[in-house]
Amino acid sequence: MKTTAPITTLTNGIASASGRAERRSGTEKQMEALLRCFPRDGRVMWIGVRPQRRGEIDVRDQVEAITDIGLAGDHYRGRSSGKRQVTLIQSEHLAVVGALLGEEALDPARLRRNIVVSGVNLLALKGRRFRIGEALFEASGLAHPCSRMEEELGPGGYNAMRGHGGLTARVVSGGVIRVGDIVSHEDDAEV
Repeated sequence: MKTTAPITTLTNGIASASGRAERRSGTEKQMEALLRCFPRDGRVMWIGVRPQRRGEIDVRDQVEAITDIGLAGDHYRGRSSGKRQVTLIQSEHLAVVGALLGEEALDPARLRRNIVVSGVNLLALKGRRFRIGEALFEASGLAHPCSRMEEELGPGGYNAMRGHGGLTARVVSGGVIRVGDIVSHEDDAEV
């Protein structure tokens, strides 16, 4: 009898571990489903390119995204690792950053991002592929603020932008992007 008790305990331990693994697997599948569910698509609200470092922003109605290069006319196109070919920010965050700075509305050009989108949580696209107009992108990281925000936004500009800087992305497949184009995630396109 004493020899069966440890075996039973060992068997129950294996069954318990197996049950936990099955529950964890189910939870992971549920989380994957939640991460793939978007309430709606977004929309491009503004486009800007920076022809030269520290130069003025060239606001456009449309721009060509070039595969593995970036946006036509932008000084970041074709840079080293290619992780920061394009920068995006949510229009909803313009109001937040503005409020933190005591301003009503912020001109997107002051934040030095390429594309302003509305209606989609950019953080939800982190590590995923998404489409804007004719182009396919892959989110490559967060667009953290730089010290230039102090110059552009005044004292505290850097901290006002923290957590609201948007995403960086690389161009997987090029095409034209226009103000008003749809921003949508790609199913089964996690990177």
